[in-house]
Amino acid sequence: MHKDLKADYIIANPPFNDSDWSGELLRDDARWSVLGQKLPPPAANANYAWIQHFIYHLAPTGQAGFVLAKGSLTTKTNNEGEIRKSMVENDLIDCIVNLPTKLFLNTQIPACLWFLSRNKQQRKGKILFIDARNMGFLVNRKNREMSDEDIALIARTYHNWRNPDGNYEDVKGFCNSASIERVRELDYVVTPGRYVGLPDDEDDFDFNERFASLKAEFEGQLKEEEKLNALILKNLGKIEVKNG
Repeated sequence: MHKDLKADYIIANPPFNDSDWSGELLRDDARWSVLGQKLPPPAANANYAWIQHFIYHLAPTGQAGFVLAKGSLTTKTNNEGEIRKSMVENDLIDCIVNLPTKLFLNTQIPACLWFLSRNKQQRKGKILFIDARNMGFLVNRKNREMSDEDIALIARTYHNWRNPDGNYEDVKGFCNSASIERVRELDYVVTPGRYVGLPDDEDDFDFNERFASLKAEFEGQLKEEEKLNALILKNLGKIEVKNG
């Protein structure tokens, strides 16, 4: 739908780690060349398909903000790392926010916010990293909420960073304005903890998310195996008919 749509603003909350999106049928889709080279996302996980979909539909000066699984910040599976690298080198990433756990009722997978800009007017060659993992408060054992003050602090920090007169300052453990060169040094991993000054072991690994990602990838491989087995049996049947 809306193949020619170019939007000034995109806001989205796509499903996390979706393995059932018919990715194997879209290997030659035009959206996978939006970054200047053909980079099809993995068929077993739609996270980076969504990212390229959003970029494809942005107007030349458009901006996008969306929620994704935290694993999208570090993954390198089947072109995901190359897609993220291309986004960094093309200066499309404006801001990354690492969110607290337990914010969503329907999933325990940790999440993050991506903000993209097609044509940065300010802070060119820079990415703002905000680590908000310790914000919010538990409403019960399973769910957390962000306070109005928390949300205002994150928004104000981002707006001040974008505004050349916004009086932005790095705050150790919370926010950092990093250069593309620095992101390049860290192999294009865009986890905020790497930049704001927190230990790596606090930031990179989450068992539940990693398990969900591996499960989705495995299920995709099983589907592909099933199709290949059916094709092999079909071809063997043709050989038997000819020999008979």
